[in-house]
Amino acid sequence: MADNTSVAVLGTGIMGAAMARNLAGAGLDVRVWNRTRAKAEPLAEDGARVMDTPAEAVDGADVVLTMLHDGPAALEAVRAAGTALRPGTVWAQSTTAGLEALGELAGFAREHGLVFVDAPVLGTKEPAEAGKLVVLAAGPGAARELLAPVFEAIGSRTAWVGENGDEGAATRLKLVINSWVLTVTHGAAEALALAKGLGVAPQEFLDAVEGGPLDMGYLRAKTRLLLEGDLAPSFQTRTAEKDARLIVEAGKAAGVRLDVTAAGAERFRRATEQGHGDEDMVASYFASFDH
Repeated sequence: MADNTSVAVLGTGIMGAAMARNLAGAGLDVRVWNRTRAKAEPLAEDGARVMDTPAEAVDGADVVLTMLHDGPAALEAVRAAGTALRPGTVWAQSTTAGLEALGELAGFAREHGLVFVDAPVLGTKEPAEAGKLVVLAAGPGAARELLAPVFEAIGSRTAWVGENGDEGAATRLKLVINSWVLTVTHGAAEALALAKGLGVAPQEFLDAVEGGPLDMGYLRAKTRLLLEGDLAPSFQTRTAEKDARLIVEAGKAAGVRLDVTAAGAERFRRATEQGHGDEDMVASYFASFDH
């Protein structure tokens, strides 16, 4: 075994499952829990122990890693763990929770003597599966040594940000980055929708910008999904809407008006209403049409 660190992963969706698999592959002692057990069971083949409850998963764990849909889901999971959470346990909170919910999560950690580390990640399904996420982390320096093998297993690098007492620094940075990611996604989706409406071949658009300052790998990746009709999610549309609304809320609290992000949230909502909520977020494309 490469490391005897015990890690409880709460939440094994697209991202959590990939992270748990890489943790087990690195030789860590991994227990996993998911609200729908069937989604966690395949991880047993990778060496993880599948538990029926959050309490069973965290019992005796050195590190608890949460990767759930949102802040309330993360809080519900750790509350369900109850007294199985030992004081001094390091909690790496990787759910994109937003600033208000993050405050509630950090408050829970303080009440129960947990060492709270704000640790959202950059990347979607493919980098998660490859262990190439970028971990944004903020928290006590004392937790870094224990978390080093955990973050090394799931990511290509870790960026520690903020001061030791600034428990929301990583989430604030993640919201800024996500605002850019969502904007670029909508840009690609709307450009292809307009091309369809105007009778412009998508490849003509891509050829025209190729190699110039308007070209980017992300544009190519997202347009390829639409052109090939393969919308298997690297990041789901319904989750993108949730993140967009968290970004707008954070901006409002800071006195910053985010009109583009707010409009983008509505595009994701319409696409979800049209049946694309579980598809890749570039399904924003379909929000450009009435049917």
